[in-house]
Amino acid sequence: MVVFDADGKFIKSWGAEFKGGAHGMHLVRECGDEYFYLCDTARHKLLKTTLDGKIIWERGCPEETGSYKKPEEYVPTNVATAPDGTVFVSDGYGRNYIHIYKPDGTYVSSFGGSGSKPGHTKCPHGLMVDTRGDEPLLVVADRSNSRLQYFTLQGKHVKFVTEELRSPCHFDTRGTDLLIPDLKSRVTIFNGENKLSTHLGDGGNYDGIRDKDRSAFTPGKFVAPHSAIFDHSGNIFVVEWVEVGRVTKLRRVG
Repeated sequence: MVVFDADGKFIKSWGAEFKGGAHGMHLVRECGDEYFYLCDTARHKLLKTTLDGKIIWERGCPEETGSYKKPEEYVPTNVATAPDGTVFVSDGYGRNYIHIYKPDGTYVSSFGGSGSKPGHTKCPHGLMVDTRGDEPLLVVADRSNSRLQYFTLQGKHVKFVTEELRSPCHFDTRGTDLLIPDLKSRVTIFNGENKLSTHLGDGGNYDGIRDKDRSAFTPGKFVAPHSAIFDHSGNIFVVEWVEVGRVTKLRRVG
């Protein structure tokens, strides 16, 4: 975990134990304090920590589901929380399930699993509780199916969103805008009705580029957006799946 200020100046780092496995990160405020939920793909764990890295609780493979022959099949990629504190974790690099936990880490239930039919997923890479509508719904970046899939908070399929998507990875919101980092070289913003507002920095495709030196990347054009988030001022930070690593700040105008 590396901490920078708003101008990109290094402040501190912690969590050497996450080397090779740090993947999903979700910041949440609970009872006036802030915490991280973290996914570790190498150690097959979901963890809740303070902002300084103190572990509150951690959970490995949810063997109580009966869906895993061995713990290594569980490879969690991202986390979301509901307004009541319920925790959702996506097994995006494993068996393609979504698991639900209580705020204290108690296992509740699971849904999903591999496939393309409603209710099933292929690489549920990112997820978020979408509160822009009349009721909170869980939206999943069903990446290898090239779609968003909406569920109730109990895991029942609601709908798909398929237009203007290549390989959606994750989400963030600001007002009614939905921010979607798309692994295939662009960042997309949908409006409150999940219709296209704009594509940003479309670089075409990452094939043959993502393992190159930094000099091969074109400023303003994305290679492989893996996650993205709005800051408090409406600027956008984008992190990419490239071997040398790249973080881009898009400054809000207007």
